[in-house]
Amino acid sequence: MTTLGKRGRPTALALLSTLLLALLLGLPGLAGAATAAPPRAPGEPGDRGVRASQPLVIGHRGASGYRPEHTLAAYQLAIDQGADYVEPDLVPTKDGVLVARHENEIGGTTDVAQRPEFAARRATKTIDGRAVTGWFTEDFTLAELKTLRAKERLPMLRPANTAYDGQFEVPTLTEVLDLVRRTNDARPGTARDVGVYTETKHPTYFQGLGLPMERTLVDTLRARGFDSPNDKVFLQSFETTNLRQLDRMTKLPIIQLIDGSGAPYDLVAQGDPRTYRDLTTPRELRAISSYAEGIGPNKELVLPRDATGRTGAPSPLVRDAHRNKLVVHPFTLRRENQFMAVNFRRGTDPNAPGDLAAEVRAFLDAGVDGLFTDNPDIGVATRDAWVRSGARPAA
Repeated sequence: MTTLGKRGRPTALALLSTLLLALLLGLPGLAGAATAAPPRAPGEPGDRGVRASQPLVIGHRGASGYRPEHTLAAYQLAIDQGADYVEPDLVPTKDGVLVARHENEIGGTTDVAQRPEFAARRATKTIDGRAVTGWFTEDFTLAELKTLRAKERLPMLRPANTAYDGQFEVPTLTEVLDLVRRTNDARPGTARDVGVYTETKHPTYFQGLGLPMERTLVDTLRARGFDSPNDKVFLQSFETTNLRQLDRMTKLPIIQLIDGSGAPYDLVAQGDPRTYRDLTTPRELRAISSYAEGIGPNKELVLPRDATGRTGAPSPLVRDAHRNKLVVHPFTLRRENQFMAVNFRRGTDPNAPGDLAAEVRAFLDAGVDGLFTDNPDIGVATRDAWVRSGARPAA
């Protein structure tokens, strides 16, 4: 498993060691060994703290398989289940405060539609080229948003989660950071520290509204003491321009998200024809490595599905990313059948649990450096068993 930062260069001694190891093991061809970067120790220049002793389990929006997503309860449960990182997606309020919501449209994740005092705020907006109708965080002050209560986004899929509807506020990024800090302060040593994996949503859109998130994100992290390269923080986005901006603002590690279809909206807005698929080529991965430490690809870019909906051999993406010193954290592994390839499903009910453990193992075997999951308990238990077994990614 390769877990490298972007800016270090192999020393002469390290390069010689790599070449000698290739000779001793009888590896075919020295050119690949010479161009592959040797591992760096955590904290070594260029590492930016992205190294890990084992693949990471990232609580996707918290433990969103068991609690309404992006609530402090979901993040706390992910922490309790052993997640290495929790992931808050971030959007701004009218007064520029970053809050944790998957989208700025909050009709599906809060009780705002049942609040008559906010009925007139319902609107239709064009976001990333698509018309969206509902209620939007940028039309609410933080004080107004705090009067709302979260609810389960997928009630038909996860009816048990609806028992928590109305119990939790919409948290700010500061509140998420404080939760993580309290957890880490209560644990001995740093090896068990929980990290924060932030995502800025729709940055081009919000910049157009005069609500840029990048400086606010960096300043909020710094104010809460999450600004060292060795702090367990990742910054991610589906767009590219804002990540380049963040790269100039901070030494924290950056992850370029890559979806399975479409294109980064900033590139679309600039008339750039590149798609997400284009970003997976060796040439584009090399360009990404100039500003990022890793990629977060749609999981089907790592384990493609065939015509029958089954996964087979891994794509070259993990190999190519590692050759460019990029870690790979695919999204999103969920336990319900409808989110899985056919070979991981159990039964025919799309809402029933499939074999998430088998899916996690398949991605670990493919060489990923971490993975996003709605079910951190299954992800952690499977990862730990995989590590204990001495398993290694397929060559």
